[in-house]
Amino acid sequence: MSAPGQLPQTDITSLPADALLLDVREQDEWDAGHAEGALHIPMSEFVGRLGELTERLDDGERVYVVCRVGGRSAQVVAYLLQQGIDAVNVDGGMLAWEQAGKPLVGDSEPAFVR
Repeated sequence: MSAPGQLPQTDITSLPADALLLDVREQDEWDAGHAEGALHIPMSEFVGRLGELTERLDDGERVYVVCRVGGRSAQVVAYLLQQGIDAVNVDGGMLAWEQAGKPLVGDSEPAFVR
């Protein structure tokens, strides 16, 4: 739960199993390792590719936004909230995902968080 004026956020352990996960890291970071089933739209391309997210969202569905540690994803969450989209920042990002032992897929074996 967030205090007034703060962005909504959750940690890796509280992430719903069926969460729509949006990864806003750059392509090289995504290629190294990412969560299977996540939607990848780099922050640098986000505004122009917003439609890719809205096409996947059901009415009222929450999107969980992740980057490496949480800074870029927080900026994207703020933008999504301004657009009326229910968005939550994943605290600790993909580094926390990796540290929690959650599975990663990527172009290398083993996949890793860059």
